[in-house]
Amino acid sequence: MNNHWDIRFSGSEYVYGTDPNAFFAEQLESLPIGNILFPCEGEGRNAVYAASKGWHTVAFDGSFQGKEKAEKLALERKVDIHYVLGNAETIEFPKDSFDAIVLIFAHFPDAIRSIIHHKMTTWLKPGGTLVLEAFNPLQIPYTSGGPKDISMLYTKQMMMSDFKELSTIMVSEEETVLNEGPLHQGIAQVLRFVGRKRI
Repeated sequence: MNNHWDIRFSGSEYVYGTDPNAFFAEQLESLPIGNILFPCEGEGRNAVYAASKGWHTVAFDGSFQGKEKAEKLALERKVDIHYVLGNAETIEFPKDSFDAIVLIFAHFPDAIRSIIHHKMTTWLKPGGTLVLEAFNPLQIPYTSGGPKDISMLYTKQMMMSDFKELSTIMVSEEETVLNEGPLHQGIAQVLRFVGRKRI
């Protein structure tokens, strides 16, 4: 096991479930089908769902175990995904490659967060959409998931700054109820952001 995530994903159970994140699935319904990227995709539930809806799906994560389980899920669901091993800090894709980028509970340390987010906006095609759901700082006392380091939790102001190259379609801090495998269960405080790259 080479990292925390390989250990987390090493069992047979899908720790965040096999169904897609509800906010992402809702947003996907309104987007025209095209090329979609899932950074830090873990065990693949969201990438597999997008592929089942006809999207050309690319995902990456630093976890070999996550990649294996994602590819197993894709095989079971009879869909194709292109999943590569890679770190968000160092991985590169060509500019203007994707019609959508989806970040679901992908939390980066404060020192590198804005750099990574900015890089990802360059991968979006003009007119492309970025969808993000993450935990906000009010999540700290809750047991429904997320980092316990407050500097890794996201606020509206952070997202507006990180994604200033995008037109904001929505940004909100909300209470929701998670039902995503054994590790995301119960009431949670989340940050939701949808932005579109200017044409």
